[in-house]
Amino acid sequence: MSDQMTAMVKHLRQEVPTCLAAGVVDMATGMLLAFETTDSHPSEVLDLLAGATLDLFQGRTVTMIEDIFKERRGIATAEHYFQEVLVNSSNLTHLFIRSNHDEDVVTVVVCPKSVNIGMLFASTRRVVKDHGGA
Repeated sequence: MSDQMTAMVKHLRQEVPTCLAAGVVDMATGMLLAFETTDSHPSEVLDLLAGATLDLFQGRTVTMIEDIFKERRGIATAEHYFQEVLVNSSNLTHLFIRSNHDEDVVTVVVCPKSVNIGMLFASTRRVVKDHGGA
């Protein structure tokens, strides 16, 4: 699985316009399975990425919101409601996409804030799908 994740990360870096970094997080273990970046980052930052991704998708409040949405819409499944999250910081855009095949696996792509959002989503979804993740 590690080789597959490494290949997907390399493919993301090649195919997603202006991609600065890409990674794959296993939320079940809290581990960053693979990553590639144009910059060197302290290991503490990379370790925090996995935890932040877990909070973003499965934090206590997020889970409560998902449960309320599912209840109000009559959805009776254990599947998580939120599948993709886009976060803009001062200079960067971060896209998080949950795998359709294993909802504990989340792909992360980081680009400059000037990225074309439509191209970011389309390219990332295509690469993740090509690698069996969406």
